Amino acid sequence: MTFGSVADLSNNSYGSFQPVLDWQAAVIQNLMQAQQIQLQMLTAWQRPFAAVNQELWDQWVVRFGGGVPIDG
Repeated sequence: MTFGSVADLSNNSYGSFQPVLDWQAAVIQNLMQAQQIQLQMLTAWQRPFAAVNQELWDQWVVRFGGGVPIDG
Protein backbone atom coordinates (compact mmCIF):
# COMPACT_ATOMS: atom_id res chain seq x y z
CA MET A 1 0.00 0.00 0.00
CA THR A 2 1.39 3.37 -0.97
CA PHE A 3 0.44 6.77 0.26
CA GLY A 4 -0.30 9.58 -2.15
CA SER A 5 2.10 12.44 -2.40
CA VAL A 6 1.29 15.92 -1.18
CA ALA A 7 0.65 16.98 -4.79
CA ASP A 8 -1.99 14.23 -5.18
CA LEU A 9 -3.76 15.34 -2.02
CA SER A 10 -3.91 18.96 -3.17
CA ASN A 11 -5.75 17.92 -6.36
CA ASN A 12 -8.44 16.07 -4.41
CA SER A 13 -9.19 17.59 -1.02
CA TYR A 14 -10.72 14.36 0.33
CA GLY A 15 -8.02 11.99 -0.85
CA SER A 16 -9.04 8.35 -0.98
CA PHE A 17 -12.33 9.04 0.82
CA GLN A 18 -13.96 10.51 -2.29
CA PRO A 19 -15.54 7.22 -3.50
CA VAL A 20 -16.98 6.61 -0.04
CA LEU A 21 -18.36 10.15 0.10
CA ASP A 22 -19.86 9.78 -3.38
CA TRP A 23 -21.52 6.51 -2.36
CA GLN A 24 -22.83 8.11 0.84
CA ALA A 25 -24.26 11.06 -1.10
CA ALA A 26 -26.00 8.70 -3.54
CA VAL A 27 -27.51 6.63 -0.73
CA ILE A 28 -28.75 9.72 1.11
CA GLN A 29 -30.23 11.14 -2.10
CA ASN A 30 -32.12 7.88 -2.74
CA LEU A 31 -33.38 7.77 0.85
CA MET A 32 -34.62 11.35 0.58
CA GLN A 33 -36.44 10.54 -2.67
CA ALA A 34 -38.05 7.48 -1.05
CA GLN A 35 -39.16 9.57 1.92
CA GLN A 36 -40.62 12.21 -0.40
CA ILE A 37 -42.61 9.54 -2.26
CA GLN A 38 -43.87 8.16 1.06
CA LEU A 39 -45.01 11.61 2.14
CA GLN A 40 -46.82 12.15 -1.17
CA MET A 41 -48.57 8.80 -0.78
CA LEU A 42 -49.59 9.68 2.77
CA THR A 43 -51.09 13.02 1.78
CA ALA A 44 -52.89 11.45 -1.19
CA TRP A 45 -54.29 8.78 1.14
CA GLN A 46 -55.55 11.37 3.63
CA ARG A 47 -57.39 13.61 1.14
CA PRO A 48 -60.53 11.42 0.91
CA PHE A 49 -60.75 11.23 4.69
CA ALA A 50 -60.52 15.00 4.92
CA ALA A 51 -63.32 15.37 2.39
CA VAL A 52 -65.55 12.96 4.32
CA ASN A 53 -64.76 14.77 7.56
CA GLN A 54 -65.69 18.11 5.98
CA GLU A 55 -68.96 16.71 4.65
CA LEU A 56 -69.91 15.27 8.05
CA TRP A 57 -69.03 18.57 9.73
CA ASP A 58 -71.19 20.49 7.23
CA GLN A 59 -74.12 18.16 7.86
CA TRP A 60 -73.73 18.56 11.63
CA VAL A 61 -73.66 22.37 11.34
CA VAL A 62 -76.81 22.38 9.20
CA ARG A 63 -78.64 20.00 11.53
CA PHE A 64 -77.56 21.23 14.97
CA GLY A 65 -75.99 24.60 14.29
CA GLY A 66 -79.12 26.06 12.86
CA GLY A 67 -77.87 27.23 9.55
CA VAL A 68 -75.73 27.05 6.49
CA PRO A 69 -72.10 25.97 6.84
CA ILE A 70 -69.58 28.80 6.90
CA ASP A 71 -67.94 27.77 3.63
CA GLY A 72 -71.10 27.88 1.79
